[in-house]
Amino acid sequence: MSDAPKNPVRDAILSLTAARGAGKTIAPEDAAKAVSPDNFVRVLKDVRAEAVRLHKAGTISIYRKGKPVEDPDTFKGVYRLGLPAA
Repeated sequence: MSDAPKNPVRDAILSLTAARGAGKTIAPEDAAKAVSPDNFVRVLKDVRAEAVRLHKAGTISIYRKGKPVEDPDTFKGVYRLGLPAA
């Protein structure tokens, strides 16, 4: 068994993007609601921070206007999360 701490935000992002499959994306709110349905707004900043880490690791991509963001540290506005383009 792993000693790594559980990360419900990471788990939600990974499971939801995998379930959507290649070429499809999820809204950050979807992951936040999976973690905390009643207080999802409070979780959104954690979703963004975890999404940036996963994007840098190449595990997922952050999309703006249908295209992967160039710099995950500086993108602004509405974004979606999905599997990296093959």
